[in-house]
Amino acid sequence: MEAQTEIQTYVDQGNYSLAHGQGREAAIAYAHAAQLEPDNPAIHLGLAEANLALGNYNVVQMAAQRTQELQPAGGVESITAQALLDLLAHSYDSALQKADAVIAQNPGIAYAHAMRSYLLRLNHQDYDANLARARSARLSYGGRFDGVFPPAEPLPYPTPAPYTGGYGGTTDEAPATERTSTPEQQRSERDAVPTWSRPNGMQRQVIRTRFALSQYPSLVTYILIAINVAVFAYSTINPSIVDAGAQINPLVAQGEYWRIFTGMFLHANILHIGFNMLSLFFVGRAIEVYYGKWRYLAIYLLSGIAGGILYFFTSPGGTAIGASGAIFGVFGALGVFYLVNRRSLGAYGRGAIGNWLFWIGLNLVFGLTDPNIALFAHIGGLVLGMLIAFALAPRIGVGRRM
Repeated sequence: MEAQTEIQTYVDQGNYSLAHGQGREAAIAYAHAAQLEPDNPAIHLGLAEANLALGNYNVVQMAAQRTQELQPAGGVESITAQALLDLLAHSYDSALQKADAVIAQNPGIAYAHAMRSYLLRLNHQDYDANLARARSARLSYGGRFDGVFPPAEPLPYPTPAPYTGGYGGTTDEAPATERTSTPEQQRSERDAVPTWSRPNGMQRQVIRTRFALSQYPSLVTYILIAINVAVFAYSTINPSIVDAGAQINPLVAQGEYWRIFTGMFLHANILHIGFNMLSLFFVGRAIEVYYGKWRYLAIYLLSGIAGGILYFFTSPGGTAIGASGAIFGVFGALGVFYLVNRRSLGAYGRGAIGNWLFWIGLNLVFGLTDPNIALFAHIGGLVLGMLIAFALAPRIGVGRRM
């Protein structure tokens, strides 16, 4: 168990270093992992990727071939290794096809999107290259993969066939029947040729926005913490907002349904908000990376609302405040991610699931023993958070990192 955790730690270090353009640090981390588990194709692939960033192309070739030997059935690692070999051979179209095949099998591999961006840019497909780069940055905690691929000039644009007929003469290679055509034939020929149009202003703004957001992988978590802290700070100056926004179920029954939502952002004291925000800081950042910003925000808000609704029906005369229901939903999403990907994560995943079950059980038992805790709000948030997360959870390939 400890050895598997240590291996995963080295692999995570390698992934992070590679995503941030630190090829030497990535190569060292993967080398340590290879010493502990020499027959893992994902680790040898990591060595190939790190040495590509360092320009050690002979090592890249050996590591890529070793990856294929360890995975002869042609899994994700083997396909990526072949893409690296194609890249070294300047077979860029073939390498791009391999990168697309990897993404089709597992869209959560940041390196595959970074490679795709590099190859698309070589083929002058800048719009798609920017989208792929933004995707790789989001999947890699804001990594840009700078300098991890060989410097290369973009491929030349296709050269049109020369016109050899001159201005007034004719040649045997250009029969007169080919130089004259009806307007209908000309339109048909134009329609048969695919056209490329420059991205409009809205498309460029979308690209810039997505790329900017990808540079801040914990942005939503920090915004949620800031809102909760700001509301708590204001409540210490003006305590009346607690009564105005708390989930007071008799008032909710009279039609003040918005209290189920506003109560999520109110806290009783410094310990209450301190524990909640500390939990959100540690768990929320991981969920934001695993699920993406909008899905994470949906899990947080809908879990908090679900917890409030369940508390309303189970405690008609009760009053509750706090973000605990939403945070339990986020914590439930973390467990779902481990459960869905337990086979891919191996021993590390099994250990993470055990730790997750322990903390869930501990918190629920603590809620049973303290009458001041709205236990059903916690349960409602946890259950709905897990259901939403199961529908949205990213799946990662066996033996491959995110």
